[in-house]
Order: sequence, then structure tokens, then C-alpha cells
Amino acid sequence: MLESPPRFPLACLPTPIHRLPNLERRLKGPELWVKRDDLTGLGGGGNKARKLEFLVADALAQGAQTLITTGAKQSNHARQTAAAAAKAGLGAVLVLAPMAPPQITGNLLIDHLVGARIRWAGDRDRYGMMQEIAEEEKAAGRQPYIIPYGGSNAIGAAAYALAMQELVEQEEEMDLAFSHIVFATSSGGTQAGLVVGALAAGWEGTLVGITVDKPTDELSSAVLDLGRLTATYLGLDDPPVRRDIQIRDEYLGEGYAIMGAPEREAIRLVAETEGLLLDPVYTGRATAGLIDLIRQGEFGEGDRVLFWHTGGMPALFAYAEELLSP
Repeated sequence: MLESPPRFPLACLPTPIHRLPNLERRLKGPELWVKRDDLTGLGGGGNKARKLEFLVADALAQGAQTLITTGAKQSNHARQTAAAAAKAGLGAVLVLAPMAPPQITGNLLIDHLVGARIRWAGDRDRYGMMQEIAEEEKAAGRQPYIIPYGGSNAIGAAAYALAMQELVEQEEEMDLAFSHIVFATSSGGTQAGLVVGALAAGWEGTLVGITVDKPTDELSSAVLDLGRLTATYLGLDDPPVRRDIQIRDEYLGEGYAIMGAPEREAIRLVAETEGLLLDPVYTGRATAGLIDLIRQGEFGEGDRVLFWHTGGMPALFAYAEELLSP
């Protein structure tokens, strides 16, 4: 049993696990289930709520008054960080890239609604901008707290080690055993935490990260380094090794946040069969990868596959034209 670091309650936990029988029949593949971290609740839900419980607790312990983070213009992480700041009574500054879009919609609309201040980075270094903003906050008499991209440091990743423990407890309660867990991976914190949690719990299945923006070699190294830091942070003696990190990069398409035919098919198929909404950047791409792996026959008849839904639904509204095109 992992010891939980200090947390500031933000998420609706535990998130439920549902079977996807209609999608199973349509794909003629293995047994399919979903872990609904899109239902964490904070500012529209998503995986960052788990990380932010620990990051906000750390910020408050340090006397912070302003959270500063970064992301793309439709960043799920930035949206939930801004919502977490509102819940904790803190200010939020979001460094978004590249430039303001012509319409405020999706995640960006929520950023505005919850009161975040937004700074557009253009082609500037976003981490350098965050440091500058931190100095501005100090000069104004406000203590800043910088949260890295995706909330992906050891504090944030620890939340997904505990989430893995939550899943193992649900497996026992529901008399289930998943052979594979498939999920979107990008900044690496969710995957690093899941790997550490799986090792701590002795979970014997296979974790499959489908990268949405980085090649396997680059992201594997980042996940491994962060996994080791997370294990140390949680006081564990069994850090991950390279073979624990499985990442598929065949589904990068035309690049980050560029929705192609595979993502469009996945979003529509899951919505039409299960009434379940994916997002165009993360879960849509990861599910497109999962669908292709099923079609290639990579799972056997006896496999039971869990898709870990990391949220992002508000971004759908920024892609309406592309989603509705023939």
C-alpha cells in the first residue's frame, strides 16, 4: 500500500470502470473496458485533476498565491490548472502557445471563465516566460508556484502511482484482471506514475502508452527518468527499468494536435457505439492506435483490455468543423 503525499481534494475519486460491449462487437476484438478519468470533475474533468491534488497541496504548503503553467492553446492541463487555482483561492497565469486563435472556444473558453490570466508565447521559450512571470508576481507581492508542462514532475506523477493502486483495488472488487492498459502519453507523468504504481502493486499486465507527439526513444527516456524520480519521491526501493516502458509511436500522424482520418474515425466510432466522448489530441489519437492494434490482431481472444480515458472533451468544440467534415 502506497503512502499518499499531502493532497488538496479536487477530483471525484475513484473513477468508474465501464465495459464497452458495443465497441467490442464492432471491432470483433478482445474484451474492452474504460477507466473514466474524464469524470474527475474539476473544470470539465481529466487526468490532470489527480496530479493537481498533490501539486496544489505543495503550492499551498509553500505559501503560493499564483499558479503558473504552460501548454498549447487548447491545453487540458492549463484548463484544469486554472480551475484548480480557482478552487484553492489562488491566481493562475497560463503561458499558451503559439498565438491567440480567432475564436475563444473549448478549453480556452473555460480558462477565461475560471479567471485565468493568459499570456501568449508566440515563438518565445515558454519556460523562460514562466520564470519571467514568476519574477513579476514576486515584484507584485505574490508568491508564485511554477507547474511544469502536463504537471509532469515527481509530485504530479505520484498521483498516477496511487491511481494504479486504485485500479488494482477495483480489479479485486469487480473480480477482473486486465491483461493490457492502453492510454495516451505525452509529457510522461501519467505513464511514469502508472509504471511505478504497477511495480509497487505487483500488477502483472502490460502498460501500453500511445504517444501523441514524441518518438518512442525520446519519450521512453523521459518516462524512465521521471519514473525513477517518482519511485524515490514515494520511498520505493524498486524503480522502473527500460523494459517496463512500452510506447507505440506509429500513430503520430501529421503531428501534435493535428487531427487526421484515424482520430476522426475513433472519435465518431466510440461516440456512436458507446456515447463516450474522446478528444482530438490525446484520447482520440490513443484510441485510434488501440483500434489499429486490435485490427492487426495484437490482442488474443483471452485478453481483457482497459483504455484509460484521460479526458480532454472540451477541446472537441474547437474542432467542430473538422469533425463534421465528410
